[in-house]
This record gives sequence, C-alpha cells and structure tokens, in this order.
Amino acid sequence: MKNTYLIATVCIAFAACNGAQRMPSSNDSLNAQANTPPADSLPAPDTASSVRNFSKVIGWKNGKMPQAPAGFVVSKFADSLENPRWIYVAPNGDIFVSEANAKKKFVQKVGEAVVGKAKSGNTENSADRITLFRDTDKDGRYDARYVFLEKLNQPFGMLVMGAHFYVGNTDGVMQFPYGEGQTKISAKGRKILDLPAGGYNNHWTRNLIASPDGSKIFVSVGSGSNVAEHGMENETRRACILAISPDGSSQSVYASGLRNPVGMGFPQGSSTLWTVVNERDELGDELVPDYLTSVKEGAFYGWPYAYMGQHEDPRLKGQNPEMVQKSVAPDYPLGAHTASLGLAFYSGGSFPSSFNKGAFIGQHGSWNRSVLSGYKVIYVPFENGKPAGSAVDFLTGFIADLEKNEVYGRPVGVAIAGDGAVLVADDASNTIWRVAPNK
Repeated sequence: MKNTYLIATVCIAFAACNGAQRMPSSNDSLNAQANTPPADSLPAPDTASSVRNFSKVIGWKNGKMPQAPAGFVVSKFADSLENPRWIYVAPNGDIFVSEANAKKKFVQKVGEAVVGKAKSGNTENSADRITLFRDTDKDGRYDARYVFLEKLNQPFGMLVMGAHFYVGNTDGVMQFPYGEGQTKISAKGRKILDLPAGGYNNHWTRNLIASPDGSKIFVSVGSGSNVAEHGMENETRRACILAISPDGSSQSVYASGLRNPVGMGFPQGSSTLWTVVNERDELGDELVPDYLTSVKEGAFYGWPYAYMGQHEDPRLKGQNPEMVQKSVAPDYPLGAHTASLGLAFYSGGSFPSSFNKGAFIGQHGSWNRSVLSGYKVIYVPFENGKPAGSAVDFLTGFIADLEKNEVYGRPVGVAIAGDGAVLVADDASNTIWRVAPNK
C-alpha cells in the first residue's frame, strides 16, 4: 500500500513520550497503575494471553457518589438521562448533553465479546437526542431542562459557531440554524460532511471543536477495527482528525494514525490542538498505553502499524516499514486500557492553582486487562502549553468491588461549566456529576 494512500485513510496526533508517573489513588489503589514508562522500556507485546474482563455496573445506591480531592464537593447535576456520553457548554453558559449509544443491531452483530452487553453499561438503545440544561441563577443547579434536538443518528460532539449549531452524528456533521438562548431546534439540518459509519468497540463517536480563530472545525473519527483486521480499505478517512471549513466546503486529513481520538481541546493561551487517544487491544495487560498528545498537522501517529512511536505491532510485522519509521511518539502516556476519552482544559477561575491550568481526562475504563484500570477522571498539570508533571486522580470511587469487577458507573465526557465547575458525564449510570470548590 502506498504511503500517500495510507495518510489519506488513517488519521492523527504528535509528540515525544513523557516518563512522568501517575499518582496512585487512595480510593482505587489497585486500579491506579503507574503511568506507562517511556516508549523504549515498554514490555514486549503479548498476543497469547489477552483477556476479556468486563466490569459490571451496579449503579449508585444509598447516597454513594464519586469522590474528589479535599477542598472540593461533588453533587449530582442531572440524572434520568439515557447514556449521556458527551457535554458541551455553549458561550452563553447553556449546557448541552448528547445522549446516544451503539445501535441495537450493532450490539447483536458483534455480541458480548466486544461491547460487554448487560455488563458494562447501556448497550441496546440509542436515545439519539441532545438535552439542554440551563442554570439561570448560577447556583450550580439547573433551573430548566429541554429536549433540544431529536431524531439524530448517534450524536456526540456539539458546537456553537455564530448562527449555527453543529452536531457530530456518527455518519456526518450536521449544521442547524441557531439563535443564542434557543431551547429547541425544529428546523431540518444540513449535512455538511459525510463520515464513515459503523465499526469496532463503539468507535462511532464523532467529536467537534473549532479552531481558536474560527477558520476551521476539527472532527475526530475513530478506526473501524482494532488493528485493521478488515483491511485498510475499511479505514478510509478513519483513525484520524479531519479539518473542515465551517460551511463544509473544504476538508482535509489534519493528522492520521490515531486509533480512536475522541476528546480534543486547546490549553489556555495556546493555538495547538491536543487530543486523547484510545489505543489498540489484545497485546497484553500493559499494552498499548492510551495517551494525551499535541497534534501536529500532517503527522502520522502509528496506527495500525506501530504504537508509542516506532514500536511495530507484531500482527502487522513487515507490512509497511516506511510508515513505522514515520510514526510520531505521543506526548504523554495515560496507562494501558484506561479508555481515556474525555478531555477538558481548565478555563474557569474558581479552582485552586493546583487544578487550574491543565487537562481533566475522563477514563471510561478497561475491558481488555486482567485488573480493571481507568474508571476515574485524572488531572494532568500544564505549564506553557505542555504537560508539567505527574497526573493525579481528581474524581474517583467509581469502582465498587475490584475482586467482583463491580463498578458504580463509568466517567466519559468532561466539560467546564460557565461558573468554573467541572461536569462529568457518567454514561453507565445516566448521570452528570458536578465538582466545585467547597466554599
């Protein structure tokens, strides 16, 4: 396969592997594996002993809720949702939540072996809607709740730009007419970009973020497989971040080789795009680390041929050595099988200095590791637009019983509310959590 064809068919990311260690959690100590070592000391791949170790969601009962560091208070912002996967805070402070999931026919097709049906969360129905929450008196509790958009196709990413509201459906980017403060959209939208749909392990999510100057919209598209086992022709315009104009009139592959980039963001004062990437499965407990990385335009980040730089995947050994050599190492590993999906750079003014410049990352949790990993929100400190030290646990307590593989919920999307609080989507328990300083 020619290199130019590959660049056009896979997609994204950049940087140099960081050896910082992740601080263990007092709540999930066995779960909090240290940050993966630098790439040159990664363990050998193990293709013979891969596990399927799904968690069982038991829900939050008897007043239990996640735990935050001292000085913060956790509260339930909203519940009774249907698989709330992503949160978007509009410029006017309105909070939008996309409710969607893998379609029932997809679950039936791939079976429990991949999605963990009836174990790891809601897997049969997709609400296919966006719900709006409004906190008019700024007291940290919503005053009004509206069904904002319905009859979508697995909506995920959301974006307000000017007089338009954008939605990342699984099969394309939709543009709707929008006015600030609007509580419902009934107008028929316009699809400004077609996207490939279907794929492995819930890689149906399509996130959106605008460039700081408003000249383009970045669109994240996960791979259609674990490691291209269905052929590269199945990966056209996948495993990448696309860049499009706001009207959809132009598009390009911004970066490639990113297996499943989901969360995207810009550090304070920076125009450099960053993303978190959910890496490949079935190479053993300690491979391959998910990661946080800056995104260099035109860069290739390895998938499916290599990982963490130029470590060749043994399942594709010798198939494309030129692309292995071109693979860029990511900036910051986040641990193997953590399902790092959510990303929000802190932009509020209410948090203490130890939590007010960096990245909050939602780790949805493992299924391909013998001991559960992830199932928490972590914080990576930043200085001058780059990671600056060890990651620390921020929102924990999602694991109920490690020996029984029981969890209360699974954090995914993370957003910063207009009042500076952190909002966390717990899709398995149909809840949005709010974390704010304890005044």
